[in-house]
Amino acid sequence: MIFIVSFLVVAMLAAAISAYFFKDLLSAVIASYMVSLIAAVLFYLLHAPDVAMAEASIGAALVTAIFVIAIRRTRRHEE
Repeated sequence: MIFIVSFLVVAMLAAAISAYFFKDLLSAVIASYMVSLIAAVLFYLLHAPDVAMAEASIGAALVTAIFVIAIRRTRRHEE
């Protein structure tokens, strides 16, 4: 269990750092989505299924959809 949680934390940190350094905004949003999705899995593994469902539905799905819609209406690449 500790190995799985440690691996997921490292993966979440890698996704967060990559989201920071991406110049393509859509790639940054996808990396941000991965952070939220991994956080939801971690919450589930730590026996908080209600928090995991909220993170997956709001943090991963809704926020990502809003960001993608905003990117479609503006420029995709950062200047």
